Amino acid sequence: MFETITTEIDTRGVATLTLNRPEKHNAMSGQMLRELKQAAAALGADDAVRVVVLTGAGKSFCAGGDLGWMREQMSMDLETRGREARILAEMLQALNTLPKPLIGRVQGNAFGGGVGMASVCDVAIGVDSLTMGLTETRLGLIPATIGPYVIARMGEAKARRVFMSARLFDAEEAVRLDLLARVVPAEDLDAAIEAEIKPYLSCAPGAVADAKALTRALGPQIDEATIDHTIEALVARWNSPESAEGIGAFFEKRKPDWSKA
Repeated sequence: MFETITTEIDTRGVATLTLNRPEKHNAMSGQMLRELKQAAAALGADDAVRVVVLTGAGKSFCAGGDLGWMREQMSMDLETRGREARILAEMLQALNTLPKPLIGRVQGNAFGGGVGMASVCDVAIGVDSLTMGLTETRLGLIPATIGPYVIARMGEAKARRVFMSARLFDAEEAVRLDLLARVVPAEDLDAAIEAEIKPYLSCAPGAVADAKALTRALGPQIDEATIDHTIEALVARWNSPESAEGIGAFFEKRKPDWSKA
């Protein structure tokens, strides 16, 4: 059914949603965005599903947005760019509002949109060897559509430490920033995820869904106006000379003209 992701559901109703582009470090293409949105809708509507685990195949959890896909947006008309940005925003919102517990199994590095994917999980546990970073500004871009979810998770004060600098940080700092609940050695990751799953299997599924919806209603509001604002910001950045230079420099394996590092 899907080409860039996989879904598996065990006999207990635990679904595993896996980003499955390991050769691209699970970078999110336009196709993956659409498939993730479809999968979120299907899992959310399936009464047999009690818990969803989000993870990645291979060494990386998610390297962020596929730069080839981003590069294509720069040659598209404004309407097409807006439509592609909306698919990204709608996918994130679909996962953020999934009426099932969403547990992030962060088995490897997460950059850019990968940090956003961890942020829409109700709890995320990572391996202690991983590296994370909001790397968009190195490319002349900004963490726009993921921004509401990252800031909801971290809080503004902590987000300002890493949101603009593209600085990489290790697993322990990711915990201090509240992006990850905790980190464990790779060999203990599955046991840690199982410990998060198990309590939900004794809870009333409808009550869990209602409690999650209430939590989101009481937390930072991520409404249509907020989402529209992030889409406009992303499209504007895709259209900027800096993004053309930054992404062009990446593909040409050179430093962008603003880099002094």
